[in-house]
Amino acid sequence: MMRHIFVLLSFCAVLAGCAAAPAAERRSIAWDGLGQDPNRPDVAKRRVAGRAAPETDPNLERQRVLATLRPYSDAWWAVQDEIEAENDRQLGSKLVICRSCMARPPNEETTGSIR
Repeated sequence: MMRHIFVLLSFCAVLAGCAAAPAAERRSIAWDGLGQDPNRPDVAKRRVAGRAAPETDPNLERQRVLATLRPYSDAWWAVQDEIEAENDRQLGSKLVICRSCMARPPNEETTGSIR
């Protein structure tokens, strides 16, 4: 029984090794048809060219100050709130929600009656 388990585990390990792809190799991305095709070369070039230099994290100094304060004191909570507000601001700048990002629904009702 142990020999069968060992053979099965070895077989699974070999299959997992074959299924892994090198990280440097660029492969196409599965596209669901909504929005822009990520496999188009101009989209990939624009994505790489549009990256800005990484900004310094403004929360680093706040976290250093936070480590020196007494936990759960009023000053600690004030710095903690500043850290959370900055994290929310960064997340808000990364999220893009707009009406033009998605295809417009058809004007006619698609789930109406047969008539």
